[in-house]
Amino acid sequence: MQDTKGDEFTGRMLGAINSMLVEMMAAIARKDYEQRRERQAQGIEKAKAEGKYQGRPIDADLHKRVRALLKAGLGIRATARHADCSTTTVLRIRDGLEQG
Repeated sequence: MQDTKGDEFTGRMLGAINSMLVEMMAAIARKDYEQRRERQAQGIEKAKAEGKYQGRPIDADLHKRVRALLKAGLGIRATARHADCSTTTVLRIRDGLEQG
């Protein structure tokens, strides 16, 4: 019986240590992720200030297709389906929110 108590204690202790290590590694990974995101945001901000970062160019063909479909009377979802884009993109084009 002495062996089972020792094995049980050892098992629980190893389980606790493993849990602690996993939590510690997860915390380190999260911190690393947040640092990379922060550095990326700083780089983008700096590039924008220097006029080097402008984002993705507007797809003029997509804009023309979406406007034509909307003028033809199609709804937002139908337009998105026919133009092969998201409903959010259709709404942005419709509302003129995308800036170029």
